[in-house]
Amino acid sequence: MRYLVVADLHYALPQYDWVVNVADEFDVVIMAGDHLDLASMVDWRAQTVVVRKYLELIAAKTHLVTCSGNHDLDARDDAGEKVARWIGELGHLGVLADGQSIRCHDTLFTACPWWDGPLTRERVAAQLADASALRDGGPWFWIHHAPPDKSPTSWDGHRYFGDEPLADWIKTFQPDIVFSGHVHQSPFVSEGSWVDRIGKTWVFNAGRQYGAPPSHIVIDTEEQEAVWFSAAGVQSVRLDRPLQRPVPSLSALPGWVQGFVVRSMDQAAGPSPA
Repeated sequence: MRYLVVADLHYALPQYDWVVNVADEFDVVIMAGDHLDLASMVDWRAQTVVVRKYLELIAAKTHLVTCSGNHDLDARDDAGEKVARWIGELGHLGVLADGQSIRCHDTLFTACPWWDGPLTRERVAAQLADASALRDGGPWFWIHHAPPDKSPTSWDGHRYFGDEPLADWIKTFQPDIVFSGHVHQSPFVSEGSWVDRIGKTWVFNAGRQYGAPPSHIVIDTEEQEAVWFSAAGVQSVRLDRPLQRPVPSLSALPGWVQGFVVRSMDQAAGPSPA
């Protein structure tokens, strides 16, 4: 299985164009939250219309898994806690999104909503407990916008901006991989990183950069390798070996990913559906 992982696109339409254009290269595209940009001059309601169209285009090409981030919240639930209602309604497009756990091929995916208060946090904890009962020995992947606290993937160069409950849930349930975002700077600052390992669990945060393509991670579970691409360079980890730091930069790309890189550079710009 081959995965494309991005997060924090924040209504950057050239980046969405790029994801649409390369989506059919992958078995699953994973978008770990913060689709919208609350600082944009474009009204958030208009943003949801445009982003929903992009997600529909991606889902027409491959399996799409996503979750909400703190920029995606558009409503309040009955308890007054903020929720991303529009993300929760993506199921009719065939998109795995907030609150769902679905098996794709041999992998169980659990998409966690951004929690804004104690009741939503409790619902996420219950969701993970329920999903753990569905495990059958295959991989279990979580999509959770905020990375775990006290992890290099949540370090912004000055302090940690991670999720403390998530760190506890990882220790309790031990998923195989957690895909996150939220802390844009983590992969680019000293003591930060795009990858971590907590026990047996791999944690990834691709970070955020401007322009197309976005910083992104390509994972091939048959090759047992994850490769991070960004303007700062390319790094790789082997999923079948312990994590070593510092993570080495690559001077040559693995053979299995070279063709994708050539094609992805050709797709760095494309038409917008907006």
